[in-house]
Amino acid sequence: MTLLNKLLKLLHSLKDENLQWRQANQPSEAALKHARALSEQALSAELKKKSVQLEHDINRLKTQHDAELSMFKTKCKQDVKDYKQYLASLDQLKSSIQASYTHLPEAVAFTIHHHAKQLLNTMWETEDIEQKMQHEMRLIRFMTTVHEDARLYLEGNSADNLPKKTLDLIGRR
Repeated sequence: MTLLNKLLKLLHSLKDENLQWRQANQPSEAALKHARALSEQALSAELKKKSVQLEHDINRLKTQHDAELSMFKTKCKQDVKDYKQYLASLDQLKSSIQASYTHLPEAVAFTIHHHAKQLLNTMWETEDIEQKMQHEMRLIRFMTTVHEDARLYLEGNSADNLPKKTLDLIGRR
């Protein structure tokens, strides 16, 4: 036998072995292909399911965010309205002081007004509810004292020509 025949025989035997191996393992290969296809389908279905859930969650969060934003805008608008009303009240306070104490220099009325405005701003900017309430009480006490001083002066029940209690409160700061 020649070398060429031996090589051909070897080549044929390798091919036969390969064919036999393929035939023997064909059911396993088919099962693996089938399992792979099923896995890909299951994965695709799971991805679609998660995608739908994620889209639902995003829409829910958008709706919740929109509602919270709307409520926040409404609250801010109300806060601005309230703040403007406070400022208008402080302007009335200044006018009341000027009308009650016509002999006072304008700077005194402006100082009292400015102090009330500082109390308002401190109250407004405080985040802590307890502190906010304390600042609000200070503002109320101050405004009440200003009105009380003016009332007493106008009724002639005050010997002072100045809003003494008011100025004392400003001096205690």
